[in-house]
Amino acid sequence: MAHAKNHDYHILPPSIWPLFGAVAGFVMLFGAVLWMHGSAPWMGLIGLAGVLYTMFAWWSEVVHEGQTGDHTPVVRLGLRYGFILFIMSEVMFFSAWFWTFFKHRMYPMGPQSPAVDGVWPPAGIETFDPWHLPFINTLILLLSGCAATWAHHALVHENNRKDLVNGLILAIGLGFIFTLLQAYEYSHAAFGFAGNIYGASFFMATGFHGFHVIIGTIFLTVCLIRALKGHFTPEQHVGFEAAAWYWHFVDVVWLFLFAAIYVWGQG
Repeated sequence: MAHAKNHDYHILPPSIWPLFGAVAGFVMLFGAVLWMHGSAPWMGLIGLAGVLYTMFAWWSEVVHEGQTGDHTPVVRLGLRYGFILFIMSEVMFFSAWFWTFFKHRMYPMGPQSPAVDGVWPPAGIETFDPWHLPFINTLILLLSGCAATWAHHALVHENNRKDLVNGLILAIGLGFIFTLLQAYEYSHAAFGFAGNIYGASFFMATGFHGFHVIIGTIFLTVCLIRALKGHFTPEQHVGFEAAAWYWHFVDVVWLFLFAAIYVWGQG
């Protein structure tokens, strides 16, 4: 009885994953630097494989903890706070790309004087029409967010597992279509990444958003697999809640990208 647990906290056992993940991350980044300087990419790819394996194994343990009752109300609250802080860090990440685009949109630098020679978009840049494919993609992503909300409502308020699964399938499918259309748009861009500030800002901002869409789609797919296995209850569903928050964050970022870069940024 001296070792009986009489609190709501979860005391984690010793884990190899923080150390393993840190080493893998260092190998990945160091290998990427070597690759940029002309070396073979194998070191970076080995590090990337280590990072991906760490993510899979570590999160699998977290899922197991939740299924075995270790995620008490106090633990779930801490997990929610942690994910909120992660979303805040993502907001600051995208703020950097928005800021560089805003700066060059408002003060385009010419060869002599910003006020006289500066033009936007830069000479020779043909921007996308925001009211064609970008607008369609906006509707697709917003509908995907609605489907994720439907799935969340079905679980929390109705404990309807059928609608939970159907909502997740619809959200994942629409997210996949968004990614395909974004790739199609990139393939028809009349400007490149290098050689002009518009292309660099455009592809960095929208490209990183597309990367987050892919991550969010994988996140929702994992939740779908877990839902099919009978995971999640109206009381315990932190993993799905985090996925829904992440997906809505991706939605909001895209709305700002569409308004700022596609509409206002075309000049």
